[in-house]
Amino acid sequence: MANTERTYSDAEVEARLAKDLPHWQLKDGWIRRKYKTSGWKGTLMVINTVGHLAEAAWHHPDITASYAWVEVRLTNHAAKGISDKDFELAKKIEDVVQWQPGQDDGALEGTPADDMRFAYIKYDKPKS
Repeated sequence: MANTERTYSDAEVEARLAKDLPHWQLKDGWIRRKYKTSGWKGTLMVINTVGHLAEAAWHHPDITASYAWVEVRLTNHAAKGISDKDFELAKKIEDVVQWQPGQDDGALEGTPADDMRFAYIKYDKPKS
């Protein structure tokens, strides 16, 4: 059965990242994002989050990690390029990893920002 998934040109990928995923970049045929963490605990939490989302989506990224960072790389091997699956999974990962409940009006307060014992992810600065 022939693969009919649409893949995007580099220019199309760059435009879509700029619009929808500004912290992601295209490099060497992958869309990728590096998340900075506050240490090993945060690194493992990001890896597990990405793993859960990828398995649920049945689209699996490459992950590289060190003590205080995680890099997520996505491409669609079957389609031989960047496809909608890559963009959609990247968006879901971004939404979950960057979620800060203390920044909205909900009942969840988020981790204490003033106590480093609870720090685990280094959130992106809000856009002005």
